[in-house]
Amino acid sequence: MKSFASDNYAGAHPAILEAMVIANAEHTPAYGADPWTERVQGLLRAEFGEDARSYLVFNGTGANVLAIRAACRRASAVICAATAHINVDEGGGPEYVAGVKLRTVDTPDGKLVPQDLDALLVRQGDEHAAQVGLVSISESTELGTLYTPQEIAALAQAAHARDLYLHLDGSRLAHAAAAQDLPLRALTTDAGVDVVSFGGTKIGLVAGEAVVFLRPELADGFAYLRKQSLQLASKGRFLAAQFEALLEGERWRELAGNANAMAARLAAAVGGLPGVTLTQPVQANAIFAILDPAATQALRAEFPFYVWDHATGEVRWMCSWDTTPEDVDAFAAAIRRAVA
Repeated sequence: MKSFASDNYAGAHPAILEAMVIANAEHTPAYGADPWTERVQGLLRAEFGEDARSYLVFNGTGANVLAIRAACRRASAVICAATAHINVDEGGGPEYVAGVKLRTVDTPDGKLVPQDLDALLVRQGDEHAAQVGLVSISESTELGTLYTPQEIAALAQAAHARDLYLHLDGSRLAHAAAAQDLPLRALTTDAGVDVVSFGGTKIGLVAGEAVVFLRPELADGFAYLRKQSLQLASKGRFLAAQFEALLEGERWRELAGNANAMAARLAAAVGGLPGVTLTQPVQANAIFAILDPAATQALRAEFPFYVWDHATGEVRWMCSWDTTPEDVDAFAAAIRRAVA
């Protein structure tokens, strides 16, 4: 039975596992001083630009919190959407580890716009208020919506004009780039983003994310922050080997593209059903819908997925790199039975 709960439920892609087995064949220097890490640094520069400085970490929370630590002083504030992963699903990690205050904006689609910044900057220079130093956005957003390169560039320009940095939580950056048929740098480097958390776990890696600095000076001293924050892998080649398999030949585009296509297939199959109300445009690999609670209960007995908002009955269905048309059609048939 395939799950539609989270793309984290999916296993690892066979090419990723094969790359790890190959990396396991011999001894090699530890802590990232290995040929796999060196090659991945080059592949990430090819994706994000020659000035990019990249560091591999274990997980998305580590990548986000470390990016915030690198860009902000302690006691700073970070502007983000109220639905942002750093606000809702990091267990208070940004506050506890990075020592920042999150200043949130309620948005209907999970996306910030430049006008959102000024309302939270009225106390800049006031020592009694946490001083905003960073804006953080997610691409794709936690509601499955996408920023265009132009929207990100407008936010970057607005942030920089106010002496703020822009961080992009890219746990699903691959899905956003595949959906818009763009290179990764179009949504990051070329749009003026300063630091990216580039996700791999949701598109076929066992474990691993990359913190990519597009403003190189932010990376100064980052190696010490990574070690201090428990995110330095001794056998770093196993993280790097996974990213090498993901980046070579843009395998990420194929895997993310499949997840997106399966979400579009599911939305097309159930979007017009009586009893199913889609609440967000389906732009990447997430579908949000409102069902009757009884239908949700019956459906979850067959297929795992999350209730997003218990008050409204909104649910979230996620498609993964390994979701097949047959999986989608079986789930769509179950949805039809549940709402009939």
